[in-house]
Amino acid sequence: MTFQYGIATFVGAFIFPFLIRLLWGKMCENWGNIGGWMAAGFIVGTAWTLNHGVSMIHQTGAWIDMAWAAGIGLFTASVVSGDKFGKGVPNYIVALLGGTLGGYILSCFL
Repeated sequence: MTFQYGIATFVGAFIFPFLIRLLWGKMCENWGNIGGWMAAGFIVGTAWTLNHGVSMIHQTGAWIDMAWAAGIGLFTASVVSGDKFGKGVPNYIVALLGGTLGGYILSCFL
């Protein structure tokens, strides 16, 4: 992987948890349950389109689902913002398991 691909991959992986942290809670607060559904479509759809449709993330054979980027990014953001490390570990583990399962399912037919 070249340096340029590495930077693009890092930025692409950063965008997804950043948008989740920035927008998802506010959309749910303002619009209730429908805001959560709108956030899911808008945030996940936009991040997926940038990363896979525009090919911002450069994949070299290994399939890693976007849940890994979300899990790692949100875990890091919560620790940096002052939350306790142990509080986020269960969510981090579930995100890694979900990302692994999603990646495996994709590898079965792609």
